[in-house]
Amino acid sequence: MRRLWFLALLALAIPGAVLAQQAGWGNVGKPQDEVFSWAKWWTEPAFPGFWMAWTRATIAFFLFIFACIGLMAVLELRRPGGNERHGVLGLTTTRGDRLFITLLGSAYIFLAWLGLFGTPLWAPLAIALCWAAFCFWKV
Repeated sequence: MRRLWFLALLALAIPGAVLAQQAGWGNVGKPQDEVFSWAKWWTEPAFPGFWMAWTRATIAFFLFIFACIGLMAVLELRRPGGNERHGVLGLTTTRGDRLFITLLGSAYIFLAWLGLFGTPLWAPLAIALCWAAFCFWKV
């Protein structure tokens, strides 16, 4: 009985293998037409051949950090003293301290998310934005 099942499976498998062999490899190994992908554009090197692998994502990250520092400088010129307050963590913090705590906490949120779940990173972005709001509101 086992041989009969084996022969039946073999009889079904051989025609499929023969047809696949006659059809050739198809598109395997042949260059495909490149379709534009935002994810690829966002993460591919912005300056190929440059000594550092700058991607558009890393450029945007550093521009964001510099913009935050610039905003802190403008706020310090408008209201000197750093707007000190005693928050829920029991610390007396200034605007710069709250920015640092926000950035450090956001980095830990993203690293923990990557370690536990991987990509995509939309959920930790929402968590980090909530963390930023909490830090500047309550800390």
